[in-house]
Amino acid sequence: MNPTPTKSSERKKSCINCGAELTYEPGTEFITCDYCGHKEEIDEPQQPFEELELQKYLQTMGAQQHSMEISMLQCKNCGATQHIEDNYKSLHCVYCTMPLIVEDMYQEEWILPGAVVPFQIDQNKAHQIFKKWVAGLWWAPNNLQRASLSPENTRGLYVPYWTFDAQLFSSYRGQRGEYYYVTKTVGSGKNKRTVQERRTRWYPAAGEVSGFVDDTLVRASEQTGGRIPQQIAHWNLDALKSFDTSFLAGYVTEKYTISLKDGHVDAQKKAEQIARNWIRRDIGGDTQRISSMNMTLSDETFKHILLPVYISSYKYDGKQYSFYVNGQTSRIHGSRPYSSWKIFLAIIAALALIALGAYLMNYFQV
Repeated sequence: MNPTPTKSSERKKSCINCGAELTYEPGTEFITCDYCGHKEEIDEPQQPFEELELQKYLQTMGAQQHSMEISMLQCKNCGATQHIEDNYKSLHCVYCTMPLIVEDMYQEEWILPGAVVPFQIDQNKAHQIFKKWVAGLWWAPNNLQRASLSPENTRGLYVPYWTFDAQLFSSYRGQRGEYYYVTKTVGSGKNKRTVQERRTRWYPAAGEVSGFVDDTLVRASEQTGGRIPQQIAHWNLDALKSFDTSFLAGYVTEKYTISLKDGHVDAQKKAEQIARNWIRRDIGGDTQRISSMNMTLSDETFKHILLPVYISSYKYDGKQYSFYVNGQTSRIHGSRPYSSWKIFLAIIAALALIALGAYLMNYFQV
């Protein structure tokens, strides 16, 4: 018998002192009341997070197993699907800042996250990182400087990813290349000289490689409004904790839009690249050629995990710009606007200085 999906309303926790909703305190094991300061420790799970059997899940279990029901809002501007806890007051899309309509909220099932990397920095810290970054931007519009003063523009988001584990086996055929050098004379007359020219001897190679591929990370969401930049998309997965809805309290959670099946296709491509790297190492020599390989994956498992990011979005001259801070490592990256007026004035100032310098040189020469 399939388990009954968990209702989102059953997952709220209220303060025993004042009744306000408790929110997760980044970098701790506590949920905290922002009004009276009461704290409750997040219970340590009895068992570590579970790796789900991939093929069995896809073929027979379906979406009913390891699933729960959550309330969702979809941004009509960029398409991002977001779950917003009741205590999150700012009902605007995290990616594009467009208002979200509460009346459009609907219930939807998702594969229950198996693990989460909790936020390690709070909103104020993320905002200070963003503000410092903005202050260092040359030619940024003054409006951007003013917009960065409000921490309300920096929002915490849990981003969905798939991770895949598997035993990898691959047989291969190829060639091992070993460099050697020959001396050649080039040029003529006074320009005649000798050079060392590199050549390669090729030897046949064949063999097998195998090993365990652990936590292949695959993005599980994609929308027109934005994508987490690769420059910050690096988390320490050793810090994964068994999923507890308490970690989500006070943050927006994005629902995956890339299916488990499609995520598995991406993971297979990454596994093929891993296999090629193992094969090249196994062939050895100075360079390698792979003419054929036959890769198989077995004992495949997966997890749906949530990873922390802060986002600050800003519109300038009708265009959307987004800035991202990794909620675990504090790394920052983003697109930025340029002030055409500042650039224009800088050019005018530079031309004026050149003209003044030319005038002074002529003056003193006379």
